[in-house]
Amino acid sequence: MYKSAPHLSDPLTAAPVLVTLAGLILIEATIVVLALRRGYDTGEAAASVAVGVGNILTRSVNRVLIAFVMSAVSELAPWQWEITSAWTWVAGFVGVEFCYYWMHRLGHRVWWMWASHGVHHSASHFILPSAMRLSWTGVLSGEWLVFLPLVLIGCPPMVVATLLALNLLYQFFLHTELSPRWGPLEYVLNTPTHHRIHHASNAAYLDKNFGGVLIVFDRLFGTFAREEGNEPLRFGLTTPIDSHNPFVIAFAGWGRLFKAVKNEKGAVLRLRVLFGPPRD
Repeated sequence: MYKSAPHLSDPLTAAPVLVTLAGLILIEATIVVLALRRGYDTGEAAASVAVGVGNILTRSVNRVLIAFVMSAVSELAPWQWEITSAWTWVAGFVGVEFCYYWMHRLGHRVWWMWASHGVHHSASHFILPSAMRLSWTGVLSGEWLVFLPLVLIGCPPMVVATLLALNLLYQFFLHTELSPRWGPLEYVLNTPTHHRIHHASNAAYLDKNFGGVLIVFDRLFGTFAREEGNEPLRFGLTTPIDSHNPFVIAFAGWGRLFKAVKNEKGAVLRLRVLFGPPRD
């Protein structure tokens, strides 16, 4: 029987990966400025990178709690999938994609979760550094709990953690407007074309295209959207965060949530704010 590892690895924090991503950011900025003659908001890009550094620092602490809970839940599973089996990784990939879709969708529809996830949507430009705007408080908002049923049916925590990290790494490359369309692959895969719709704050595109690597669950559950019409896409939050301070970016969502809770009277109304849809 597979025993859960006490520590979940994180490929995203490996030095070669970080150096590669930094190089790609510089290449994109060079193309945008020199080849396309467009403006490039270096202040916002730097803020995104700073938020990403904060995410890496806090992730090491968060991972301890998440690994402990996942290992405990894994012990309750009636059987364990063999970690050396290719089928475990294939089934795990589909399972992680399915759970990620619902985690992401809940992250947009439950304000308690949006207080963390909204950090990722706070950039007003769709460029590679925006992919690094990841929350420092994900362990608090509980997004990771959505993956526990997958562990409970026997998927090893290490498989879940590795596939989720690779899922997020794949999505880094989706945060650019330089990519052409991917042709028939766009029927199955999440692509930059699909993901820019997800980041758009135009009313018609809110809460669309939640997939990670795949776009099939959006098609199945009615949340898929493609760009239509001539209206230019606007990126960022519907109520922008007017700051490049990474601490402001990381915690502004919580401040807005608690302010809204404070303005309500009675436990029921306050719970509706906490677990109802976000208002920003």
